[in-house]
Amino acid sequence: MIDHDNAYGGLVEARDDARWAFGTGFDDPLAGVDTTLPPGVDGGALAVYCLMLADDALVASQRLAQWSTHAPELEEEVALANIGLDLLGQARLLLARAAAADASVVPALPAGSPVPPEDALAFFRGASEFRNVVLCEIANGDFADAVARLLIFSTWRLALLQRLRSSADPVLAAVAAKGANEVTYHRDYAARWVVTLAGGTDLSRRRIAAAIPRVWPYVAELFTGHPTERSLVATGVGVDTAELRPEFDKVIGTVLHAAGLPVPDIADAVGMTGRDGAHSAALDAMLAEMQDVARTHPIGRW
Repeated sequence: MIDHDNAYGGLVEARDDARWAFGTGFDDPLAGVDTTLPPGVDGGALAVYCLMLADDALVASQRLAQWSTHAPELEEEVALANIGLDLLGQARLLLARAAAADASVVPALPAGSPVPPEDALAFFRGASEFRNVVLCEIANGDFADAVARLLIFSTWRLALLQRLRSSADPVLAAVAAKGANEVTYHRDYAARWVVTLAGGTDLSRRRIAAAIPRVWPYVAELFTGHPTERSLVATGVGVDTAELRPEFDKVIGTVLHAAGLPVPDIADAVGMTGRDGAHSAALDAMLAEMQDVARTHPIGRW
C-alpha cells in the first residue's frame, strides 16, 4: 500500500515489478539520510529548483493520463498510464521537497484545509507559477506525437537524473536515483515505438516522420540553464543542463538512425521560457481540467 500521508514513502517501498510506478525495488534510500537542508544551500533556490523538476514530471504525467481510453491498443494505454504514474510519483516527492526547503512557496489555503503541501502546490498554483519546460505542456496530438515527445523528454530527463544522483542534497539524490531507473524504461519504450512506427505502414511512417519535427522546436529550452539552476550547480546540488546536450544528441541520433529518419534541421527555439512562468495557452486549459475538483472543494477530504 502507498502511504498517502507521507510523500517520501514511495521511496522506500519495494515492489516486484521494476518498471512501473514506485516499482524500482530499492531498499530504503533515505535510511540514515538527514533531510534537513545541507550546509550552504539556499532553501529558496532549492525549492524553486525542485519545483522545476517536479512541474516537468507533473505536467508530462497529466498529458499521459489524457491517453486513457484513447491509446491505439489496450497494452499501450496501460503502458502510457503507468509511465505517467512513475512521473507523478517523482513529482510528488519533488513538490514535497520544495515545500520542506521553503514553506513560502506553498499557496495559502482556507483554514481547516487538509490538503498536504505537495497537493497544494499541484492544485492551487496558476499557470504563471508553474516552472515546467514548454515541451511538457503542448497538446497531445496523435500517438506518434506522444511517442516523439516522450522520446525527447525521457532522453533529456534521464541524463539529468543520472547526474543528480550525486547531488549534494541527499533527498534530491535519492529521488533521482529512484527516478533514473523508471525513466530508463520510459526512454526505451519511446525509442522502440519510434523505430516501430517508422518501419510499419506508410501511414505510421508519415506520422512519426512529421511528429519529430513538430516537437523539435521545444528542444532548445531543455538545455538553456536558468539562473537558479546555475546557482545550485555551484553548490553541488544542481546540474548544468547545457552539459547534457552531447549525450542527448547521441541518443536521439542513434534512435533516428535506426528508424531511418533524419535529425530535424530546423530552428529549435520556442520564444518562451517555462522556467520563468511563460507558457502556452495549452497549459491554462490543462490546469483548468486538472485542478477543477480541488479548487471547487478546497477543504474536501479524499
